Amino acid sequence: MRLQWLGTSGFKIENDEASFLIDPYLSRNEQSKPVQTLKPGDISDASQIFISHGHFDHIGDVPAVMSAGKSQAYCSQTAAATLLRYGADRGRVHAVNTNSLSIDFGAFRAEAFFSRHVRFDISLVARTLWHIGPSGYRRLSRAGIVRGYPLGQVLSWRFTIGGYSIHHFGSAGSTADELKRLSARSLDLLLIPLQGNTSICDIALEYVRVLKPRLVIPHHQDDFYPPVSSAVDIRPFVMKVYETCPDTGVRVLAMNEMIRL
Repeated sequence: MRLQWLGTSGFKIENDEASFLIDPYLSRNEQSKPVQTLKPGDISDASQIFISHGHFDHIGDVPAVMSAGKSQAYCSQTAAATLLRYGADRGRVHAVNTNSLSIDFGAFRAEAFFSRHVRFDISLVARTLWHIGPSGYRRLSRAGIVRGYPLGQVLSWRFTIGGYSIHHFGSAGSTADELKRLSARSLDLLLIPLQGNTSICDIALEYVRVLKPRLVIPHHQDDFYPPVSSAVDIRPFVMKVYETCPDTGVRVLAMNEMIRL
């Protein structure tokens, strides 16, 4: 099985029998780091696309990926409406409207769980607004990324493929009860986002502590759309995992890096 980080919260997962995407967002502006060279057509061979929530940096390129291939999208009702508004084929968009939905695709199984978005703390919001400035906010509003992509119900996804379990979170706002329920089953790989809160390293560490994965791959730490975004120093998270969760390994991927699991 192969896993590729596409930047932000995006991944491509494949083996000899299946290929699917999670939150594939490739678009960047000229200030973004690192540079993303892939285009929607480069990943359009995937059969399924799973979406965590409706924000632009998770869903913005999905209509283009779908248009370039034959993939089916699975997402919340709000995200489904956004995809249709931006031209996705209605017959290939599937809305998840119940918690703990399980879908068997033969080569792998996907399970959707209701989750929550991380809370943007005051310090982060103030710093972001200072970077953007009034003119920048107006420019972003005209571009449609502020109001054109409503959040909707947040989903986390668990995949079982080749006997290997993978859990993807597109945002780290889970409650303690949610994590406790998910921890009832063993987990091989945790894909955890480090973005959206000044205490995100500690927040992500709690996911690792409760879910006890064999391996964790942090994501969403890149500076994907300045000045809305900023790069996150994830070294404190990596160090704390090594110090407090000795049974969990950490792998930090470069943009578009593909690894074998």
